[in-house]
Amino acid sequence: MVTLAVVGAGSRGTSYGRHATATGRARVVAVADPLDGRRGRFPDAVPYADWRELAALPRQADAVVIATQDRDHAEPAVRFAELGYDVLLEKPMAVSEDDCRAIVAAAERSGAVFAVCHVLRYTPYTRALKALLDAGRIGEIVSVQHLEPVGWWHQAHSYVRGNWRRADESTFMLLAKSCHDLDWLVHVTGRQVRRVSSFGGLHHFRPENRPAGAADRCLDCSVEPGCPYSATRLYLPLAGEHAWPLSVLTDDVSEAGVLEALRTGPYGRCVYACDNDVVDHQVVNLEFEGGTTASFTMTAFTPALHRQTRIFGTRGSIDGDGDRLTVHDFVTGRSSVVDTRPSGDGTARGGHGGGDGALVEAFLTAVATRDRAPILSSPAESLHSHLIAWAAERSRLTGETVSLEAAK
Repeated sequence: MVTLAVVGAGSRGTSYGRHATATGRARVVAVADPLDGRRGRFPDAVPYADWRELAALPRQADAVVIATQDRDHAEPAVRFAELGYDVLLEKPMAVSEDDCRAIVAAAERSGAVFAVCHVLRYTPYTRALKALLDAGRIGEIVSVQHLEPVGWWHQAHSYVRGNWRRADESTFMLLAKSCHDLDWLVHVTGRQVRRVSSFGGLHHFRPENRPAGAADRCLDCSVEPGCPYSATRLYLPLAGEHAWPLSVLTDDVSEAGVLEALRTGPYGRCVYACDNDVVDHQVVNLEFEGGTTASFTMTAFTPALHRQTRIFGTRGSIDGDGDRLTVHDFVTGRSSVVDTRPSGDGTARGGHGGGDGALVEAFLTAVATRDRAPILSSPAESLHSHLIAWAAERSRLTGETVSLEAAK
């Protein structure tokens, strides 16, 4: 039985901890979070109001899940690695290049089993796609088109009203949301990125786009019934559900509790009257080693769907929608479909199409056996995907094409 400490028992930390205990192979023995209600999500664990209290003790568990806010990843990740814990670290690793490099160095020094939560690598869909590509079904990969459809309501929830709305409080959008996708593109192509260019910005969720007569809060707003981003319409039908996204608003998920959160908390605000500054759309152009290219689009203005991908090779192509892979064979002229049947939708609520559970299973296996093979990204590989995000953001801000060094 693997013993776990959960540091940061918000939505993601709770999800990973519960996935682990559901396997029957792990138990959570310690939980650190400043909020009493979140500590209570693991009632059998020893509670700590601050992770530093836990870190001041001799090692209390085999491994630690670190899912604090993005800006608070680096210090506990380095410290718990130094204490001999194996580490499962929520993405992004950290919000500065120096902190990411410090985390990688600490993990490598300690010899810990170390995994960043690049959950898209672990989905049945990705495993099936990777097997097709590695088997040469479409020949050499020449180019890729990849779309991350964030979803209109998810953008409003997390990146306009929520914890990731401001770069200075969290980090820029591409690192917060799309380091999943940049890592995934490296994984499926099997190649590192050499050059990056990017364009995008905050187009819609701005004060100047506020409708006439709109109030500061949806509950008070006369134009709310016709607004796509109505907090009332998004959250009230979920009353009674102890699940994301409602669990982020309030621990009291009754209708009265939700109404109070909308009346007084950040998630009831008008999307045109928030203090958000992260982008709502961005395109990234990637050149990989060997000359393969990819175009990646992240946009808020979609339904919340699985990622959409088209991969073009010298002997065929693959169209993927997160559920099915359609393989076109240039020799026979025929197409075939691989249905990967993910167990959940592509959002955090749906477990990222089975990726969350599979990642936790892989981590527990690696901790129990000391065999790192189930972990599908090394510390250096995780660092490379983060460096792509910083290169893209520099390009977006400067208008320049940015070169990357090879990850060591």
